[in-house]
This record gives sequence, structure tokens and C-alpha cells, in this order.
Amino acid sequence: MEQLYTTLLAGGLVLLAAILATRAAARFGLPALLLFLALGLVIGEDGLGLHFDDAQLAQDLGTAALAVILVEGGLTTRWSDVKPLLAPSGLLATAGVAVSVVVTAAGAHLLIGLPWQASLLLGAVVSSTDAAAVFSVLRTLPVPRRVSGMLEAESGFNDAPTVILVLLFSTVPLEFHPLEVAGDVLYELGAGAVIGLLVGRAGAWVLHRVALPASGLYPVAMFGLGVVAFAASGAVDASGFLAAFLSGLVLANSGLPHRASVRSFAEGLGWLAQIGLFVLLGLLITPHELLPELLPALVVGLVLLLVARPLSVLVSLLPFRVPLREQAFVSWAGLRGAVPIVLATFPVVAGVPGSDRVLNVVFVLVAVFTLVQGPGLLGLARALGLVRADAAREIQVEVAPLDVLDAELLTVSVPPGSQLHYVMLRELRLPDPSAITLIIRGGTSFVPEPGTRLRTGDDLLIMTTAGARTATEHRLRAVSRRGRMAHWFGEDGAPD
Repeated sequence: MEQLYTTLLAGGLVLLAAILATRAAARFGLPALLLFLALGLVIGEDGLGLHFDDAQLAQDLGTAALAVILVEGGLTTRWSDVKPLLAPSGLLATAGVAVSVVVTAAGAHLLIGLPWQASLLLGAVVSSTDAAAVFSVLRTLPVPRRVSGMLEAESGFNDAPTVILVLLFSTVPLEFHPLEVAGDVLYELGAGAVIGLLVGRAGAWVLHRVALPASGLYPVAMFGLGVVAFAASGAVDASGFLAAFLSGLVLANSGLPHRASVRSFAEGLGWLAQIGLFVLLGLLITPHELLPELLPALVVGLVLLLVARPLSVLVSLLPFRVPLREQAFVSWAGLRGAVPIVLATFPVVAGVPGSDRVLNVVFVLVAVFTLVQGPGLLGLARALGLVRADAAREIQVEVAPLDVLDAELLTVSVPPGSQLHYVMLRELRLPDPSAITLIIRGGTSFVPEPGTRLRTGDDLLIMTTAGARTATEHRLRAVSRRGRMAHWFGEDGAPD
């Protein structure tokens, strides 16, 4: 038990430190993932001395965390944003990845002398944009939704083909049969997509017809369905990452209740997965081994950023009428994060020669180029004319106002026999600042006036504050029991 308490204390302190780092990152315009990685390095072998070198465990936990992040990405993505962008996003996630792998691998082989297998591995690992990085950065920028939606959909889709390529290039000895590889890719993507869509549709059908006893169970159920889609796909050798994202996307856009709480729960769990993942990956790396790989990582990163990524975007978006300025932004905003580092552990576990160097190069590349790309996205968008200099960020309308006011939204139904029937709103005399904002009557809703009379069967939406909630509930019960003169009868509305 003493060891358990010590572990929980250390984990809690690391979590709180990561949350504070997130606040600092937002204040100074830095990507939060870099501070999480730095936190892992600080408490690691060359810092506070915590030794961790289990690549297999890092791969397993990292894969599970990526599944959570992709489910969160699906649950927080609007179908209306990605629906018209499925074709370009799909090409970016497939043809774009292929172009990027070939160009980056050629650069790594010719410029820093990596063997072809290690070069192909490096190209495949860094060709996937990171869902966590893209979601966390782009959703705070006032760029057009067609641009951010394309990048978000790409980051949700491209993990699947990238994982397939990394596993292919991690075989020893390396054997490449194009037709067999194409068949495997089509099966894994197709089966993963079908499983994800089926789990999402089936889950939505059930949740529409089964009323759960607590609203907090809805986000738990949706996350559970996303994990089921991920695991079921993996069990049949299909793409679990694609299934996880698609199942979350279907569930979030099926008109299920409590969307605001689902979104909040998903974002919280996504942040927890990101923090744990980045700190773990920071622990896995030995800092003193990174310095010799700084120059190779910069060379490969420049090839990726200035040649491979722009060429992959140009080829993928050629069939579509996407303006060049938007293509330039999509090229620069292809952020890397935890996904490449997790994928770089696959060849280490498989014992591929040179895989340790690939892991170190990928770590340095991600850290340096995230620091270069992330903070400059808003300035680039303004320079390209995608946003005005004074443009506001997209507002969140679901929960922020209630949080700011410490407010609560109550729902009340007028039951048969209630003395609320035919009482005018002004006669209710609800305590300030409580107010009935909407009445639903006979399947239609309207905004009431002070002279509006309540009727049996009405559903009332009442905005109040935490401090006034108890008094509001007491007043409603009192009038329901004894009518508008309840006070004169000594009725205070206390619950039974």
C-alpha cells in the first residue's frame, strides 16, 4: 500500500504539473505537447533519475492512448464540417502519405546516409499528421472551417495507412510485394471503416431507445463504444485507429442527448491521454543521446516540411479546386506530435537495425518542428489572407456562458393537478436572477412574456444561478402545491 500511495502521489503531481504547463503554453503561445515531453525528460534518466526503457510497454500504452485521442477527435468533430471534405482528406491520408514517404525516405538515404529500410521507416513514421496536435491547435485559430476541417479529417484518417506502412517496413528481412501490400491496405482500411460505422450506428440506435439512469453515463457509453470499435477492428487485423475515429464521429452526430457533457468528457479524457502519452514518451528518450541526431533531424525535417509535405498536398488536392494559399497553409499546418514517436517504437520492438537512431531522430524532429510550425500558424494564416488581422476565434456556445456565470439550466414539467396551471409568470415571483426562458407546449416552443399563463403539460426551461437554485426550486414547489397564494398559507416549498 505504501508503494501504491507513493505512485499515486507522483502521478498526481505530474498530472498537476502538466496542467500548469498547459496554462503556461497557452499564455506564451507554445504547443503544450512540447512541455509535456519536456516534463518527461526532466523526471527521466538524465533529470530526476527515473529510469524507463521499456519500448514494448511504451508502444502498448501509446497505442491505447492514441485510440482514446482518436475517439475524442471523432466525438468532438462536426459531420457538417468534414462531409464536403471527405474526398480531399481521404487523398491526403492515402496518396499524400505515399508521396511523403517516398520523398522523405529518399532525402534521408541521400542526405544523412541511412540504410534504405531505416529511411523508409523514417519516412513512414513522420508522414502522419498528429490528431492530438492538430485538434488542440487548429480549434483555437479563426481559419475557415473548410481548411481546418480538411486538416482534422486528414489527421483522423491518416494514422491507419501509416501504421500499415510502418509495420510493413519493420519486417526483418524486408520483403515488398506491391500487389499483396495494396490488398492488405484496402482490407485494413475497408474493414476498419465498416466496423467503425457499424459500431457507431448500432450504438446510436441503442442509446436512442434506452434511457440511461444518469446523464454522466452517456459519454462513458460513447467512449466505451469507440474502444469496442478499436478493439474489434484490431482483432480481425483491420485498422483500429480508423474504426475508433469513425465510431466517435457517427455517435457524436446522431442527435443523442447531452452533447455538451459528452464533448466536455471527451476533451477531458483526451487531454489525460495526451498528457500521459507525451510524458511517457519523454521518459523513454535518453536526452544525452539526442544531441548527435540534431543535425540529421533538422535535415530530414526540412525535406519533409519544404519538399515532401508540399508535394504531397499538391498531388492530393490536384483534382479539387483548392486555392494555392489554402494549400500552402495545409502544407505548413501538417503538425507532428505523439503519433510519429509512438510509431517509431514499433521497429525498436521488432529489432530492426538502426531503429534506435530512427527513434531519436523522430523525437528531435517532432520537438523542433512543432516549435517552429505551431506558434506561427496564426501569422501565416493572416499573411495568406485566410483570416483578418482582427478576426475573433470561434466561440464555444454550449457550456462556456453557464460556466462563466456559475449558472444552471433547470427543466420543470407541469404535472396534472398542479396549482401551477393558469398561473401567470409574473405571479410566480421567482427569486432574482432566475427566469423562465422557454416554454415547450404541444411540441412547439416559444419565449414567454410576463403575462403568459402556464398550463398542465408545459415543459419549462429555467435559467438560474447556483446560489438561487434552492430558493427557485422551493418557490416552484410551493406554487405547485398551493397556488399563487402559497406564501399566505405558510407553504415554503421544502422537499418532502
